[in-house]
Amino acid sequence: MAKLKIIFWVLLVAAGAVCVGASYRLRFAAEARFDAEVQLARVEAQRIQHDVILFRERVVPPRVPFVAALQTLGIDSSTAAELAASAQSVFNLRHLRAGNQIAVGRSVMGVLRAVRYQIDPDSVLMISRQGDDFHSEIETIPSETQVVGVQGEIQDSLFGAVIDAGEKPELAMRLADIFGWDLDFYTDPRPGDTFRFVVEKNVLANGVVASYGRILAAEYKNEGRAYRAVLFHDPMGHPAYYTPDGKSMKKAFLHSPLKFAAPITSHFSVHRFHPILKEYRPHLGIDYGAPEGTPVQAIGDGRVVFAGRKGGDGNLVKIQHSNGYTTYYMHLSRVLVRDGQRVDQGQRIGLVGMTGLATGPHLDFRIQRGGQFFNFERLPLPPTDPVAKRDWNEFAAMRDRALAQMPQASTQQALAKDVSPSSTAPQPSPAR
Repeated sequence: MAKLKIIFWVLLVAAGAVCVGASYRLRFAAEARFDAEVQLARVEAQRIQHDVILFRERVVPPRVPFVAALQTLGIDSSTAAELAASAQSVFNLRHLRAGNQIAVGRSVMGVLRAVRYQIDPDSVLMISRQGDDFHSEIETIPSETQVVGVQGEIQDSLFGAVIDAGEKPELAMRLADIFGWDLDFYTDPRPGDTFRFVVEKNVLANGVVASYGRILAAEYKNEGRAYRAVLFHDPMGHPAYYTPDGKSMKKAFLHSPLKFAAPITSHFSVHRFHPILKEYRPHLGIDYGAPEGTPVQAIGDGRVVFAGRKGGDGNLVKIQHSNGYTTYYMHLSRVLVRDGQRVDQGQRIGLVGMTGLATGPHLDFRIQRGGQFFNFERLPLPPTDPVAKRDWNEFAAMRDRALAQMPQASTQQALAKDVSPSSTAPQPSPAR
């Protein structure tokens, strides 16, 4: 009996020892895991503090230099000056553009780590801290070019139709530029007009359109009449648009001094009652009623022979063109060119205003040759040179390839009268 008691106690002590040992092993294992987790947490915290950058972003305000823009994001003046000095080594800060995005990146502890400025859709200026200094470089945003077809129908405006087609208003401006010699996109578009075009898109990896490339071919049907354009190059090698049969889309002058026009409030007349002077006198120009600040463009290449204030004309820009014509742009709120400056067709030269003898904001536009003023609404404007014979085969190949990529016209478009202005249809009036 005593022997059994001894065996019992021995087994009990052994079992207790095993339990205690197991308990210690579990405790040690738990402590080891805890230590490991603490170490991992410490490493992760260090990684977050070192690697994670939180950006605070805002739009660059108008007329604000780079240093001042950084200061609005909480960077002190001396550090902002250092950042600007670093950036200037790779990017001319005079090209800083209002409306672009600028961002300051800090660690979770609030330490300045980086500055990012979006130069354009395809590139970004990155300034990063390296020790006690800053390093700047321009990074390219990866994208691929896709050629896509777009089409739409006018309900109220070209702008609205392009947006309804899922594209940005920029393309409406581009179409207006292409067809601006034949159509006035203030007055000519009608509900039911249709457009089709082929455009290059620079698409980011996430599917977002970063920017648009070239419009390779385009068609606009105005009240059933088709205007078509194909991208090629002029004799100097510059990009230019031509009709499918090789005639230049470009005329000596644009169709209008305003890209997207206002209504004509006063036509050319030799006997008009002046609303301010209260007398009948000639009005040798065309008044476009447009909001103050509307951009005014040069209708043709030329040289500025006057830019400034001139009596009842208000702020005036006068341009001499190589074909003997002189154009006048009057009552401007602001002049954007200077005497003697060369300007290109379509270049912005001023803003609509009501300076001088004007009862409201408008542009008084006039055209003169040989001392005589002409009615721009009825003035025939010849096109520039067609595709050269030596370039015809190259042009035809590019034309056929581009037109083959055009989206198929919808049923409604297909029913519209399909007449190209370069074929049997008479040429439209260049100004209306």
